[in-house]
Amino acid sequence: MTDLIPAWIEGKLEPVDKLEVHRRGLRHPAISVFVMDGEQTLIQRRALGKYHTPGLWANACCTHPAWGEDMAACALRRLREELGIEGLTPLPRDTVEYRADVGNGLTEHEVVSIFVVEGRPPLDPDPSEVMDTAWITLDALRERIAATPELFTPWLRIYLDRHADQIFGALA
Repeated sequence: MTDLIPAWIEGKLEPVDKLEVHRRGLRHPAISVFVMDGEQTLIQRRALGKYHTPGLWANACCTHPAWGEDMAACALRRLREELGIEGLTPLPRDTVEYRADVGNGLTEHEVVSIFVVEGRPPLDPDPSEVMDTAWITLDALRERIAATPELFTPWLRIYLDRHADQIFGALA
């Protein structure tokens, strides 16, 4: 089965194979979710079997919407699939765009709908998606990224460097 996601080709959204989108660096929509408990945010370490950025730390979850899928529904789906989180409402925060090399000849060029979830839900991570999770303050996360940036996904580094105010508001 082909994993088709929306991508802009000549200014129009078209369904394109996910791997092809990243090989060609096509601009495409995505979601990114931050789970916040006060000043702490949930981060996850991506499973080693992921096709890009395996073993790196990222925010709670990210993905691409399926063709025709609503962004909020996509955020709910991915919270459930990756982390086993249910019953919380992802609140839309902002839309940001970035382009980053994610290794192995792949490029993310995403227009990202950012969502924030408040609370500390029970977690039941899917081991094919997530190898570890941790709660960390934003200040401690910034310190860890500054000390060892190679351990974190490009998008998490970009979010904290360029978009923290939009995502975290007063906590940033």
